[in-house]
Amino acid sequence: MSLFRPELHTLPAYVPGASSRDDDIIKLSSNELPFPALPAVTAAIAEGVGSLNRYPDMTASALAEQVAELHGVAPTQVVVGNGSVALIEKILDACCGPDSTVVMPWRSFEAYPIAITVAGATPIPVPLTPAGGLDLEAIIAAIEPSTRAVLVCTPNNPTGTALTHAEVEAFMERMPRDVLVLLDEAYVHFLTMADPVRGLDLLARYPQLVTLRTFSKAYGLAGLRIGYAVAEEQLAATLRSVMTPFGVNDLAQRAAAAALTERDKVMDRVGEVVRERERVLAALAETGWQVPETQANFVWFETEDTEGFLEAAARHKIRVRAFAGEGVRVSIAEPEGNDRLLALAAELRPR
Repeated sequence: MSLFRPELHTLPAYVPGASSRDDDIIKLSSNELPFPALPAVTAAIAEGVGSLNRYPDMTASALAEQVAELHGVAPTQVVVGNGSVALIEKILDACCGPDSTVVMPWRSFEAYPIAITVAGATPIPVPLTPAGGLDLEAIIAAIEPSTRAVLVCTPNNPTGTALTHAEVEAFMERMPRDVLVLLDEAYVHFLTMADPVRGLDLLARYPQLVTLRTFSKAYGLAGLRIGYAVAEEQLAATLRSVMTPFGVNDLAQRAAAAALTERDKVMDRVGEVVRERERVLAALAETGWQVPETQANFVWFETEDTEGFLEAAARHKIRVRAFAGEGVRVSIAEPEGNDRLLALAAELRPR
């Protein structure tokens, strides 16, 4: 006998990137920034330690105002949450009900089917293109009368492929107005492509659109779990009303606010990662690997022999993220870690 809904027993487990206590092993499994927190961030956290007996600002209003100023939107359009994943969960909880469906690309971020199922809906996975990109035509074709939301991850995790702004704009023009579109832009800062998606520019025309950002990647605050959504004001107000009270802790709010004041330094660090990404991609091409043209801070190796890849990675003292029988995602990190990845790729070069 179970006290929970029966479908929850079939949930796929979220598998975090493997860690190690061996200091010689470099972790390339979680898409983290390879740099320590900025001095301004650590100073802001230190300043807040003495106030831990007090509840945080429940709606992170000061941070929301900073985000709004950055993006040129009203503060009432910004909803701060405990990471962008928590925001996705809350949005789906609020919009889904019995017999509803949510369309998602697959493979994509592995938290999606978990969040959809917990919200009481049924995930409708849509296969990626052979190049590892999102198939927008197929996503539109998969929408049913029961569909309450569509998830769009760009750059896509774990393949790294990204949609152009023109593609997303044409997609939104064809979307039913009663279906929410969650545009997950966790890796937006790493885009260098022509015509990158500008989701915030589309909000005024498409009120069912929600853009999601995180401080975990480019800002290097993965350990504090903080992100935000930007949406039409009424939609944002509804989302704000269902958020967990005081769900974003005070230190996370302080750290994110400090990071926003250091955006030049943040983007300098992003630039270092992008340069390493391009070096890795060029070397992989010379080795014979055909990998998707990633626009994120990771690279995707499509291979059925994921166990063999993991074993070889262990020999090269790097941790990678395998998706059994499908492929392996490897984060772009410091040059030493990337060099170890390239040595591994050369060892496993396609025949």
